[in-house]
Amino acid sequence: MIGNSNRSQQDFVTPELALFPAEAVSLEEPNVLICYADKFWPPVATMEWRRNGAVVSEGVYDSVYYGRPDLLFRKFSYLPFVPQRGDVYSCAVRHWGAEGPVQRMWEPEVPEPPSESSATLWCAVGLAVGIAGIAAGTALILRAVRRNAANRQPGLL
Repeated sequence: MIGNSNRSQQDFVTPELALFPAEAVSLEEPNVLICYADKFWPPVATMEWRRNGAVVSEGVYDSVYYGRPDLLFRKFSYLPFVPQRGDVYSCAVRHWGAEGPVQRMWEPEVPEPPSESSATLWCAVGLAVGIAGIAAGTALILRAVRRNAANRQPGLL
């Protein structure tokens, strides 16, 4: 099919590109980035990964070309990685229908860890609420015991 595409009169169709992780991202946890090239023709495309601007080729897996009902093609590329704060990944696809590479960038969106002072503050608030709960519970128990004792006064029976 690739050989026949060189002699075709059909116009080139530039790929649409999406870049996303396979699973929810956590720092220091292995994951896989997926680069998805879709709706292109002919089925000739080169996919390239970069991490912080440097080309990455180790561990990369490219799928075969998958046909679509509209006679266009799609292809996947997979990059296993361990997310680090500050890393920027990109996937670029070179195709005959594009002037230059079609590229998407991705970086981990991981919330900042809480500072030590805020963690200490929340610990202190939790401790204060716990002590207040113990004091209130003890007061309620003592009150109930006193009422019970007052209701048990010996009667005339």
